[in-house]
Amino acid sequence: MIPLKGVVLDAPDPRELARFYCRLLGWELGDDEEGWATAIGPDDCSTLSFQGEPTYQPPTWPSSADKQQMQLHLDFKVDDLEAAHEHATSLGARLQDFQPQPDVRVYADPVGHIFCFFV
Repeated sequence: MIPLKGVVLDAPDPRELARFYCRLLGWELGDDEEGWATAIGPDDCSTLSFQGEPTYQPPTWPSSADKQQMQLHLDFKVDDLEAAHEHATSLGARLQDFQPQPDVRVYADPVGHIFCFFV
């Protein structure tokens, strides 16, 4: 068995995006370098890493054949969708127009990566 330790997302400013996810999730900041930063989950069990990509293009949601398509998205389980929504948008997350399910909320982070809250 090979466990998944984390996910790496491209970003024009990895340090800024790592700080966003640390505030969003209540995680700790790990690596904090110009081209690489990490957000470390509770008990060091999950890691989101961010690598510098100056030509990063945000995906389109929902997808469109003629625009940058999403390669992955992040799902986070929450107890209260409304409280999580208020928290996320206060940090700069943007609620997306298209919402596919009533018990899920789809957002874009400050650079456009898609993530979802669900109950």
